[in-house]
Amino acid sequence: MHPIEIIRKYYNPESEAYKFLIQHSKMVAKKAVEIAERVKHLNPDIKFIEEAAMLHDIGIFLTKAPQIGCFGDKPYICHGYLGRELLEKEGFPKHAIVCETHIGVGLTIADIEKNNFPIPKRDMIPTTIEEKIICFADKFFSKDNEPVKEKPISKARGFIARFGEDKLGQFDEWVELFKEPS
Repeated sequence: MHPIEIIRKYYNPESEAYKFLIQHSKMVAKKAVEIAERVKHLNPDIKFIEEAAMLHDIGIFLTKAPQIGCFGDKPYICHGYLGRELLEKEGFPKHAIVCETHIGVGLTIADIEKNNFPIPKRDMIPTTIEEKIICFADKFFSKDNEPVKEKPISKARGFIARFGEDKLGQFDEWVELFKEPS
């Protein structure tokens, strides 16, 4: 499994989308591995975390996000399930699930229906420790204004809070689970 080789099947390395994707994914992968190292007692698969974190946003090129060089025809929220489909075709079903479950702190069927999201109606919730770590790490980096600067927890919490108390509660649970030892 070589994440960069898979990414290059779908992205021109000279494109803006490729540069955004690689930069963002490397930051998320680095943070996810750091978190995994802190919670070794939970037995996370660190190699898998690094690979899947590099691939979690592979579906963005199929979405309409011109500010990051993506000129597809789908809304940005679709990049999770589209990435899953790509990685399933590539033969990486476990990595594929990470694409789908990293949106927000996970999406339930109720979330999808309530918001009328144009995505398949199924629960897309991180369940494994690896999925949770990658989803959590992703919340600290944006792909637009300052992609290489890690957001403080307060900013990540503020973003998540917009989606409801239950989502913020899940994020705060992860803050506690993944915190640095004092």
